[in-house]
Amino acid sequence: MISVTKLLFNTEYFGDSLRYTKSSKGSLHGTTAGSGPVVVWNSTRTCNLKCVHCYMESDAQKYQGELTTEEAKRFIDDLADFRVPVLLFSGGEPLIRPDFFELAEYAAAKGIRPTLSTNGTLITREVAQRIKNIGVGYVGISLDGLREVNDRFRGKAGAFQAAMEGIQNCVAVGQRVGLRFTINSHNLNELDRIFDFIEEENINRVCFYHLVYSGRGNQMIKEDVSPEQSRQAMETIIRRTIDFEERGLKKEILTVDNHCDGVYLYLRTLQEDPVKAQEVKELISMNGGNRSGIAFAEVDPLGYVHPDQFTQHITFGNVRERKFGDIWTDVSHPILAGLKDRKPLLKGRCSKCQYLDNCNGNFRTRAEAVTGDFWESDPACYLTDEEIGIR
Repeated sequence: MISVTKLLFNTEYFGDSLRYTKSSKGSLHGTTAGSGPVVVWNSTRTCNLKCVHCYMESDAQKYQGELTTEEAKRFIDDLADFRVPVLLFSGGEPLIRPDFFELAEYAAAKGIRPTLSTNGTLITREVAQRIKNIGVGYVGISLDGLREVNDRFRGKAGAFQAAMEGIQNCVAVGQRVGLRFTINSHNLNELDRIFDFIEEENINRVCFYHLVYSGRGNQMIKEDVSPEQSRQAMETIIRRTIDFEERGLKKEILTVDNHCDGVYLYLRTLQEDPVKAQEVKELISMNGGNRSGIAFAEVDPLGYVHPDQFTQHITFGNVRERKFGDIWTDVSHPILAGLKDRKPLLKGRCSKCQYLDNCNGNFRTRAEAVTGDFWESDPACYLTDEEIGIR
């Protein structure tokens, strides 16, 4: 994640303590030295929607073999032993699991910060209050545009209205809530409207995701934004973030899954304020770029461990058979070992980029989806050869 708010204004939110700290340098197995990674647990594949870009290819059906409540608690025990700071409950739709509240509360009791990634359509006022009461640190609700645009992406009429009510219910009970928006060519023009929306609805946070070609998202490669459109999106995000700050509106604005965003912001700032640009450079250096396989992990509904939620075709082990920490520190798997020290393996533009320490080769799954080579350049990098020092 790239915190645009942090880079521009040096504000401090919870996640910044994991993303921007000197102790993250040299850590091979977690967010910082002595801590485990942030773990996304896709706790179920079942979902009440059918999103066109879903990396899980979820649907409204029951899938067999998912972790039971007792297996999930043993898994959470293992995460606590490995000092995992955050467990993100995702799906499918995690609120469909009848034991969600029990497991999230259990994680909180073990000292792990539970967070929730949801489509928001099942969050009634009562559900929002329960989420807050058990100590969920943050609720991220996926919207990919307003009304008709979102409903088209979600595969269900009325999905926007239901999600909006979920957001409003979280705001009403004081639960920290934000939006998750995946940028693509069909909703690029919605960006300004999304900023208007979070202001109108008093929403704390918004994460703008870059499309990753995985699951049903593989079908959208040709519908991703161009390099020029990526730059246009960043300009809109920067402009509106500055506007919020100047008007005293405290909103956390982030971009996700494309670490050249941080370099772009640095280069942009360098033209206007070299002193401030140096501060930005120091922050993105501490962040270290993409850290899948290091500071970020995913566990699927069946208990298999992957580098991140988009790379589920690569598996390192199963938490039913081995403790998570043992799996995560076992570098006998060549991909896991490679991710922990990937610079010598990277090819193409990534291998020659002068900002490799700040980006770390960006997203490997996207490179593999387009080129067939896991270590090739990420095609979503929108920086020019001149900007990254290739002559």
